[in-house]
Amino acid sequence: MAPGSKAERKAALDAGAWMFNVVTSVGIIMVNKALMATHGFSFATTLTGLHFATTTLMTQVMKWLGYIQPSYLPLPELVKFVFFANLSIVGMNVSLMWNSVGFYQIAKLCIIPVLCILEILFDKVRYSRDTKLSIVLVLVGVAVCTVTDVSVNSQGLLAAVIAVWSTALQQHYVHHLQRKYSLGSFNLLGHTAPAQAASLLVLGPFVDFWLTNKRVDTFNYTSIVTFFIVLSCIIAVGTNLSQFICIGRFTAVSFQVLGHMKTILVLTLGFLFFGKEGLNFHVALGMLLAVIGMIWYGNASSKPGGKERQVYSTPIEKTQKHGILSSQSELDQKV
Repeated sequence: MAPGSKAERKAALDAGAWMFNVVTSVGIIMVNKALMATHGFSFATTLTGLHFATTTLMTQVMKWLGYIQPSYLPLPELVKFVFFANLSIVGMNVSLMWNSVGFYQIAKLCIIPVLCILEILFDKVRYSRDTKLSIVLVLVGVAVCTVTDVSVNSQGLLAAVIAVWSTALQQHYVHHLQRKYSLGSFNLLGHTAPAQAASLLVLGPFVDFWLTNKRVDTFNYTSIVTFFIVLSCIIAVGTNLSQFICIGRFTAVSFQVLGHMKTILVLTLGFLFFGKEGLNFHVALGMLLAVIGMIWYGNASSKPGGKERQVYSTPIEKTQKHGILSSQSELDQKV
């Protein structure tokens, strides 16, 4: 295959992966908003457990059909991943309960700087000036259009810190596990989804009761509520899969930066379907800044030196290279 056609094919697959994630993520947010805000189903942790149970069912069907090949993931790695992932889910829910919406949004924006720190420390990634500035522009734009009231308390701050770091560690760990154990998105989901489903379905009802003071088993499950729960679970399969695909193809930082396009789309759709109150100049300005920042980030990070992993040679490698060069030099002299 010609280099040009390979590059074009990769670009098409990258765009398809992003579109898949954006469509499923925005779809599930809109469905869950209708389910929770309109119909009063406020059991977010239990619902997430149902999402992973449906995803587990999908991975089992894919294994049966032969689309997922046997793979290996050590139990300690699986336990660490599930711990970070579940702590992220619970942490975000608690952060939303204990903090104002404005501070909750600021905490979510902090995930990107934390991921940058993790990539610099563990992956030896170096960012160019333009890449750093584009990330700052995205953060400023999203903050302008989403952050309103900001009030902080000690327990809310603690919940936000736990939520931010656990989310960043979970997303960084996705990329790490896929690279280290050569796992595809389906393979990794096949390992993690059952463990997350089991743990969240056991703990979820208790967490939700603590957060809402309501019991999931006594909720009035009408036909329309059941329909939205099933629809949410079906869309969640695509959301979970597309997240792993995108982080695997790119990095967790890129996933978060360009992922804020979903925030802009959700705001836009919210204004279209749920009323236009709150749509004003500074919200529109924030959206525009965020979109410009995302385009700038995509362009800056794809340039040589925009975002690259540094490779350091160890003393042993240097000695080996020196030995090879010396041997080659001796051979040249003999010839």
